Amino acid sequence: MEITSPISHVDEIEHLVAAGANEIYCGVVPSNWVVQFNTGAVNRRYFSNLQSLSELEKAVTIAHGLGAQLFLVLNAQHYGTAQLDALVNLGNSFHEMGGDAVIVADLTLIVALREQVPDLGIHVSSVASCRNSAAVSFYRDLGARRVILPRDVTLDEIEVIAKGVPDVEIEVFILNDGCVFEEGVCHSIHLPKKLGGPICVDSYQFEYVGATGKTMPHKTVRRLLDNDEDYKRWLWYRFGCGFSTTEEGYPYGPCGLCAIHRLRQAGIASIKIAGREGATERKIKSVEMVRQVLDTAQQGGDAMSVAYTAVDIRKTLAHCKSGYMCYYPEVRWE
Repeated sequence: MEITSPISHVDEIEHLVAAGANEIYCGVVPSNWVVQFNTGAVNRRYFSNLQSLSELEKAVTIAHGLGAQLFLVLNAQHYGTAQLDALVNLGNSFHEMGGDAVIVADLTLIVALREQVPDLGIHVSSVASCRNSAAVSFYRDLGARRVILPRDVTLDEIEVIAKGVPDVEIEVFILNDGCVFEEGVCHSIHLPKKLGGPICVDSYQFEYVGATGKTMPHKTVRRLLDNDEDYKRWLWYRFGCGFSTTEEGYPYGPCGLCAIHRLRQAGIASIKIAGREGATERKIKSVEMVRQVLDTAQQGGDAMSVAYTAVDIRKTLAHCKSGYMCYYPEVRWE
């Protein structure tokens, strides 16, 4: 089982591999893309990308020199015809650099890359919303080497998929970035906070009134307001508990560490740390945390010892017991 970590700067690679990552993924915004399409949206993030093909080539060289693979994210749901041609050229350039695989959601782009850059590995993005064995088989037949499952696929479903299509690598989320909705059908962009941030974390203020315009019963209003507070609390956990950390720097937020034992038994190829936009130190601490728990599992630890290791790292049992941080609440700490 590999640990897959994001980068937004080339100089992060060495630190992340030293912390325990085996695979690195990133985006890039070539200068000619901006000139041609008047946008930086080569993938689903306008920011936290490498800024040139020369940086991308340097990233591939560094990663390979450290024994890690490097993947390029091209994961918008859909692209225009002219963009598809440019992306195939980008994929070919990446392949010539020695890049290992591209992470793709658009079906047309998958087919185009398979036909025109046949030796380039293709990983199907979670944005493709692949949720069952039939869908994985479909992408396999299109030439995909790996499928990244959405965040809300259950452990039971993951096990069925991995068993049902053993010739496709399965990657699942393990840490950071929770999606409030379903990213495969979300067409908003994760803007930087100074530009408004993701629309899904907007804090709307409601004034409740009865259908007839009359004042609502106090008990009803109280229940509605309590529901609003519960939703805000859930959002806080979904978005990294306000991007807070332990004193040692280990991040809070969406987490599947307690499920690592079961994921290994299911034959999962890779566990994914999300958060290309995160600070370098946060990424390093994320990898360190996953590495500690995975090492416990690989050294023969049972499900309980793996979960205990995961919870003990943060030493904040209340967060774990809340259930709000869990990618896989089936193994939530009680």
